[in-house]
Amino acid sequence: MEIVPKSTTSRRRPLRSRRYYRGKRMIIRLVGDVATILVLILVLLPVFWLVLTTFKKPVEFLTWPPVLWPKEPTLDNYRAVLDLTFIGKYFANTLIIASASTFFAVIFGSTAAYSLARVKLPFKLNGIVAIWMLLTRMYPAVATAVPYFVLIQNLGLLDTHWALIITYTSFNLPFVVWLMLGFFQGIPIDLERAATMDGCSMWQRFTRIVLPLSAPGLIATTILSFILGWNEFLFAVILTSLDAKTVPVVIAGFITDKGLEWGTMSALGVMLVLPVILLAWTSQRYLVRGLTLGAVKE
Repeated sequence: MEIVPKSTTSRRRPLRSRRYYRGKRMIIRLVGDVATILVLILVLLPVFWLVLTTFKKPVEFLTWPPVLWPKEPTLDNYRAVLDLTFIGKYFANTLIIASASTFFAVIFGSTAAYSLARVKLPFKLNGIVAIWMLLTRMYPAVATAVPYFVLIQNLGLLDTHWALIITYTSFNLPFVVWLMLGFFQGIPIDLERAATMDGCSMWQRFTRIVLPLSAPGLIATTILSFILGWNEFLFAVILTSLDAKTVPVVIAGFITDKGLEWGTMSALGVMLVLPVILLAWTSQRYLVRGLTLGAVKE
């Protein structure tokens, strides 16, 4: 008996037209644009409100409904900031501490990252050391505030630049190591082997080959480390009182028992944020390139 197979008809999905895919791409692009606009509004709205507050008079700070645009813009808040005693000294303290801590963190962190990227330790210690350094950056800093204050006090470094420089350097080291580790791992090892055959030492390979090739990541890491040191508040308020006081601590001083000095506090906040914005704006090319190329590899 001959078995005749049943006729099967292949069910194919109808080919979708180009108009369908074009409309789908337009919807996805529209959703992305809307999400980007919402994120920008959430990020820029506080900054916009901060700037507007600096031009308002005291009567407009707490009015309801809120005054979006000041009726009579004034510069009195900026004049009050410039009239503050030693305000130039506090900005100088912030600049010195942030710059010095960034310099030491980048120097020590980049050399440590290069060592982890090139030297293979036994028992997979490279990954263990890298994760341990990351964990030191993850725990809340306030957990060590009291013992750290006692340590700095016993060393006789209270209210000095070195107290904050050492603190910010130690906190920025894991950040620098993890960012630079990805750049160093992405540089072909054959370039260094060729330099070794030409008689270059390890330090010469690092300074003449590795650092120039990882310049975008180094610049991005330097800028981000500087921003962290420029804005830090917790240890600045704990370890300083007068001589080494930074601008974030001065801003917090406008919160008094008599009320909040919104105008002066906002004006000083704008003056504190403006240098960082200009720094990021002038080097945005290196920031974008550095952050996109610096993926951590293991």
